[in-house]
This record gives sequence, structure tokens and C-alpha cells, in this order.
Amino acid sequence: MTVFDLFRLDGKVAIVTGGGRGLGQQIAQAYVEAGAKVVLCSRRVENCEQVKQELEAQGGEALALPLDVTNPTSVQEVVDKTLEHFGKIDILVNNSGTSWGAPALEMPYDAWMKVIQTNLTGTFLMSQAVARFMKDHGGGKIINIASVAGLRGSEPEALDAVGYNASKGGVITLTKDLAVKWARYNIYVNAIAPGFFPTKMTKVVLERGGDLILRATPLHRVGGERDLQGAALYFASAASDFVTGQVLAVDGGSTAR
Repeated sequence: MTVFDLFRLDGKVAIVTGGGRGLGQQIAQAYVEAGAKVVLCSRRVENCEQVKQELEAQGGEALALPLDVTNPTSVQEVVDKTLEHFGKIDILVNNSGTSWGAPALEMPYDAWMKVIQTNLTGTFLMSQAVARFMKDHGGGKIINIASVAGLRGSEPEALDAVGYNASKGGVITLTKDLAVKWARYNIYVNAIAPGFFPTKMTKVVLERGGDLILRATPLHRVGGERDLQGAALYFASAASDFVTGQVLAVDGGSTAR
């Protein structure tokens, strides 16, 4: 075995929520390249179907499923269908998320609840359902996609979305608590806190506050298509077998200030 073998995922099965576009798609691509089979799931299953076809054209193996992370029944259906199709679950990436921009003094209650339910409650429900299988089958790796917004406050000129910040802060604490509680079952729980990456969710934010964001980023750029893949692969693979409860900022140095 060489050090590169530590990063292989041959024979592993990974569920990637929000896998039909953006960061989820990039992570799924990395896992397939490393040898894993992937399950892509989101509300817009048609997007997942498209990514599935692209991965299969490259020689990968994938499954596309509909998922509402706020609905426990939908969550369990994804777990059940994954087990029916692939027989096991080794890796879970909680990437599904949403945001709502509004000044904190004006944030609508319904918008606040939608963001919290999707980003925080959804992450817990998926983790809980998958961990029930992992507990009885030797463990596994759970990777939560948090955000640098969960590590600090944001200038409203750059990001005015208090529900998003709060939910991602919750994801970070959830990650640490589940890591402690589930370590006895050999279930690893870590988080990645991305900085700004060009996705559908960040498009408007980057258009309005891009100059401010770049000035606050020591590398003076946003994330590229490959920039999150290494961190996601590290936490999913044997390379991180003595690492749990950690948060890795992939942010161009913005949180180093």
C-alpha cells in the first residue's frame, strides 16, 4: 500500500444529497473517480438523473433518487432504496441546502424556518437514518457541508442571510456532537466549511458583493470546480481514519484574518 491508496474509495457506496448540481455534483464526481458508487438525491431528481448519465458515461456507477431532507419518510426511502440497490452505505455527504436573503430585522418567519429545516434539521435527519445502518455494519463516514458563514458573522453588504449563518453554525456544532456520540460505533462525522464558490445559490451574492468578498479573501479568488474535491475525498477515505469532529475551511484564507 502507498499513501495514495489511503485515498481510494474502491467498492464504497456514497450518498450525496443535493448531488444534481454545484458542490454536490463536484463531490460525486470526485468519489466516482476514486472508485466509489454514488447515490445522487435532491428535490429536483431530474438534475440528479442528468449527472447520473454523465458519471455513467465516464464508467462510473450511480443511482438518482428524489429527496426532501425535511421529510423523514423521504429520507428513509432514500436509505432503503440505496440499500436495496447497492446493499450498503459507507459514506454520507449532507450537501442539500438553501438560503434566503433579507435584513435580520425583516427576515420572514416562514423563510427562517425553511432555511433551518433544510440546512440543519435535514442534515440531522439524513445523518440519523444513515447512522442507524452504519452502527450495525461497522461504521462509516459522514461529511457535512457547512460554510464559513457558520464560523462568524457576515457584513450585510456581503451576505445578508441570518438564517443561513445560523443554520450553518448549527451544522458545525451538530457535527462535533455527533462525532463524540457516534465514535464508539466507528462512525466518523466531519464538516467542510466552504468559502464562496460560484453556484446557483451564490450567484446573486457574488454579483452584489463580489468585490468585497474578494478583498476579504487572501487568495483573491472564489473557489474553482476542483477546490472542494480534495477535502471531500480526504474525509470520506481511510486517509482521515484518526480524524473526527473537525471542521475544515476551504475558503481561500478568508477565516485566517
